[in-house]
Amino acid sequence: MKTTPTRLVVVSALFMTVFLNWAFFRNAIDTFAQQPDGYLHIASLAALLFCLTVVVLGLLAAGRAIKPVLIVLLLVGAGAAYFMDTYNLIIDREMINNTLSTNWAETRDLITVRLLLYLGAFGVLPSWLIWRARIQRSALGHALRARVALILVAFACIGGLLFASSSFYAPYFREHKALRYYSNPMTPLYSLGRYFGDRDRGRTQQVAAIGTDARIVEPESEPLPGRELVIMVVGETARADRFSLNGYPRETTPELAARDVVSFTHISSCGTSTAISVPCMFAVYDRDSFSEAKAQATENALDILARAGVSVLWRDNNSSSKGVANRVRYEDYRTADNNPVCDSECRDIGMLDGLQAYIDQHADGDILVVLHQMGSHGPAYYNRYPDAYRRYRPTCDTSQLDTCTPESISNTYDNTILYTDHFLSQAIDLLRANDARFETALLYVSDHGESLGESGVYLHGLPNFVAPDAQTHVAAVMWVGSHFEDVDNLALGRIADTPLSHDNVFHTLLGLFEVASSVYDPQRDVLQIARAAVEAKP
Repeated sequence: MKTTPTRLVVVSALFMTVFLNWAFFRNAIDTFAQQPDGYLHIASLAALLFCLTVVVLGLLAAGRAIKPVLIVLLLVGAGAAYFMDTYNLIIDREMINNTLSTNWAETRDLITVRLLLYLGAFGVLPSWLIWRARIQRSALGHALRARVALILVAFACIGGLLFASSSFYAPYFREHKALRYYSNPMTPLYSLGRYFGDRDRGRTQQVAAIGTDARIVEPESEPLPGRELVIMVVGETARADRFSLNGYPRETTPELAARDVVSFTHISSCGTSTAISVPCMFAVYDRDSFSEAKAQATENALDILARAGVSVLWRDNNSSSKGVANRVRYEDYRTADNNPVCDSECRDIGMLDGLQAYIDQHADGDILVVLHQMGSHGPAYYNRYPDAYRRYRPTCDTSQLDTCTPESISNTYDNTILYTDHFLSQAIDLLRANDARFETALLYVSDHGESLGESGVYLHGLPNFVAPDAQTHVAAVMWVGSHFEDVDNLALGRIADTPLSHDNVFHTLLGLFEVASSVYDPQRDVLQIARAAVEAKP
């Protein structure tokens, strides 16, 4: 049976509106159903979404490209629909970035039977029908007039809907930006365009040097040993409210509690994804002025420290350093070739293997070791720890979180924190073993938090303006050895409840190594904040 291009576009738009936008309509019902004329407004939104989809398809799916364009949009839309329907995620530019920078092990965790069913029913099957469709061809002039007429009719319908319900749409566009992000496939398509556009611009940029005046200035009165050994652990998906150090009733951090650490209770993240937060915490830019393009085009704290003479090593058990370690020594611990502790996956604890030998080889100078955790990365929380740390049960032993009870999800996530507690404690013990030779310190900061089903939201990655505290209130711990002359763990404890953020990391790293530079702001250095608190004590 033959069909016209106009009919194929309209039918495809209707299919996408109905079957790829369940998350949009679910959130719209939650938002408007209880209001006067709520369902009338939802019906108006459905019609508006359909008309906008017709416009997008009418502009993109033309001529010989009509079938390929529709098939690509269906496949992209089906994948996006799965994640929005299942986890209530928003597929914005940052989520695209986070997804495309994820390694195979993390991607494998996301592949479920339900995902394959979504792709098959809402992507592959309609794509096959489109591919098999016989399209009536017409003269170029006639085809162009028909397409322009379709788009004009769609725009006229959009104008009519907006005019007829102007009292509804005026506040809608101002106050419900988050809901608009669920429109599919428009938002994923727009986000993909932004992502590739920004990436191409970043490739053409030169990396600008910063802190070229940086130098290590050690106080004359400083006692031996005078060399710094710092381990910074970049955490993954650790919520502050799941650390028993912060008052969580379960004992999720018993080993850290026995090691005189300081837990900062009010640390907020730069973003809600690894791809944003990791480069942001090492960048000279604060959260308000940070962008990925700037981070790619500018040196970071590691570059400054390396140029000042610090031996910098980055070990990674996550997807990558997100560009932070591009110019320092980098070691991949996601493979058994380097990581000696691998079972169902390579464990964070394996990143400590061989570190003593590295320290001994660089003992004449300052050392910074950055360990990038797999931590509590979801949705396969059950894979993030060995069986010995499966303390809280029952657990959710699947990536399909919406099939698990809230209790089992919470138990599984808490087990990941318990294993992070062990890993950090072992890192501190390694530093203690070197305390006679170095000024030792550990700094742990998670990149972002995690939603565990609260309000129907799972995982992370929501835009900051709508992200719940669970995704932005992150865990952070610090410990210093016995040779820090005027800052100890007691002094740090005085500022444990001070509001801090990822903005403090850059300056604290420079402060730990006593680096003087025009880019260093002592007012954002946690050590200086602690010193000031000690001086101001009554």
